[in-house]
Amino acid sequence: MDRLTDNKLAKWFFLCLCLSQCAYARLIYEDSKINFLSADDKIQNHSPGLKVYCHNASSKYLTHIWRTMTMHLNINTDSSYVLYDGKTPDEVYQKYDQNEKSWSLNLFDTGKAGHRQFKIDPFENSCIGIYIDSPNQYGYMMTLIDTRINVWGVTMMVIGIIIFWCARILSWNSVFYYTCGIVLGVTLSLIILIYIAGKLIRGKTVYIIFAASMSLYIAKTLWENMQLIVMQYREWVMWYILVTSLISFIICYRFGPVTNARTKQIIQWFLQLVGLTLVYYSSYFREASFSCCIIFILLYNFPKAIFERGKRFK
Repeated sequence: MDRLTDNKLAKWFFLCLCLSQCAYARLIYEDSKINFLSADDKIQNHSPGLKVYCHNASSKYLTHIWRTMTMHLNINTDSSYVLYDGKTPDEVYQKYDQNEKSWSLNLFDTGKAGHRQFKIDPFENSCIGIYIDSPNQYGYMMTLIDTRINVWGVTMMVIGIIIFWCARILSWNSVFYYTCGIVLGVTLSLIILIYIAGKLIRGKTVYIIFAASMSLYIAKTLWENMQLIVMQYREWVMWYILVTSLISFIICYRFGPVTNARTKQIIQWFLQLVGLTLVYYSSYFREASFSCCIIFILLYNFPKAIFERGKRFK
C-alpha cells in the first residue's frame, strides 16, 4: 500500500514538473517576442509572427524639455505587415487578439517594403507590435534613436512665442490680413477640389469613408512628395498658386481689412491662443511647456509688477 502511494506521488510530482517546464518554456518563448529598447539599440528579426518593441518611460528633467524618441523600421520583406500600438505589451497582444489595428499607424501605409519612423513620448511607456505573416530571409530591423534636442520642437516654441508676443501688432497689420487671406484661399481651393472629387464617387458609404480620410491622405502625400511634384509639375503648381492667390487677394481687397476694434481684439486673442498651443505641443514634457505658457501670460499681462518684484529680490 505504501509503495502504491509512493508511486502515485512520484507520478504526480513528475507531472507537475513537466507542466512547470512547459510553462517556463512558453514564458521564455513569449518573452523572446517582447524587446525593450534603449537608445541606439538595433534589433533584427527574420521570423514571422507578432513581435513587440517597447521603450520604458524616462525620468523627467528640465534639460530634456525637447527630448524625443524615434523608432525606425527598415523592412525589406515582400510580405505584408500590420502594426499595433499600446502602452504595454499586454495591450498590444490584446489588440492583436481582437484584430484592432493601429488606425494612426496603418491608415496611409501600404504594408510593403520601405522605411517607417514612429515618434514616441520618451516620458511614457510605449510599445509597437509588428506582425508579418510569412518568413523571409531579409526580414526587418527596428532601431531606437534618442534625440536630445528636437529642432522642430525648438522651432515650434520660438514661432509660438513670436506669434503670442506680436499678436496685437499682427491683428492691426493690413499686410498680415492679406497674407492670411491668400493662404486661406489657396487652402480652401484644395478642400473644394477634394469635395468635388468625393462627389464623383457614387455611394453614400464610400463617400463618407472617402471624405473622412482623403483630406489627410492628400496632405500627407503632397508633403512627402512635395519636391518631386514641384520639379515635375512646376508650371502647373506655379499657375495654380498664382491663380488661387490672385482670386483670394481680389476677394480680400473687395472687403478690405478689418476695421472694427472688437474684431481686431478677437483676432489678437485667437493668435495668442495659437501661439500658446504651439508652445504647449512643442515638447513631450507637458508640465514644462505648460509652465512656459503660464510664464508668458504673466509676463505679457503684468510685466511691470514682475520686473519690480524681480528687482526687490536682487
